[in-house]
Amino acid sequence: MTTKIALVTGANGGLGTHVTKALLDAGFTVAGVSPRIQQSDFADSNFIAVPASLNSLDEAKKAVDVVMARSGKIDVLAHLVGGFAGGQPVAETDDATFQRMLDMNLNSAFHILRAVIPLMRKARGGRIIAIGSRAAQEPGPKVGAYSAAKAALVSLMKTVALENKDAGITANVILPGTMDTPANRKDMPGADISQWVQPASVASLVVWLASEAGKDVTGAAIPVLGRGL
Repeated sequence: MTTKIALVTGANGGLGTHVTKALLDAGFTVAGVSPRIQQSDFADSNFIAVPASLNSLDEAKKAVDVVMARSGKIDVLAHLVGGFAGGQPVAETDDATFQRMLDMNLNSAFHILRAVIPLMRKARGGRIIAIGSRAAQEPGPKVGAYSAAKAALVSLMKTVALENKDAGITANVILPGTMDTPANRKDMPGADISQWVQPASVASLVVWLASEAGKDVTGAAIPVLGRGL
């Protein structure tokens, strides 16, 4: 098989829609994983909807099994699942919020990485790309749980890069500033949207990292800050 297979988590989200379309336009077959994803979400014969969550390793493995049964391989993992909660200083952040940020931004990555890496190692190659946040390296007040989870994701991805370079696997994490998504527009109605990062820009970088041109980039945390620099 010459067609490259990309597994995209959070494929129908604010960023995921752009990444999925960009990969499809670049000639990839895309298996989109999300709890409520449907085949009709993308009008492309090379799209495969995989309704699933990443709440556990077992669930991640089941999703990967579906992709392998349909496509026989996974060349690219683009992990886009994440979520934001803020507004409280660390001293006032409750356990539930902290755990939710870890589950959405770190544990979901941990589960899908453990499901996909053994397959890529067996195939002697693969590209892994995760979406972090500018807050991983530049934390601000009242976003401690979110920043901590994203910082841990960066460390996890750099470790994955080091552990798997012998198998021809690259692993990188993209660190966007605030992105121009419907959810962010709703949550921050008074913000200067002109300073936000366009999801299409992040999607283009994902495609580049997944392409032959990106083969020598690994272990990188790549900031995408737009005019918000």
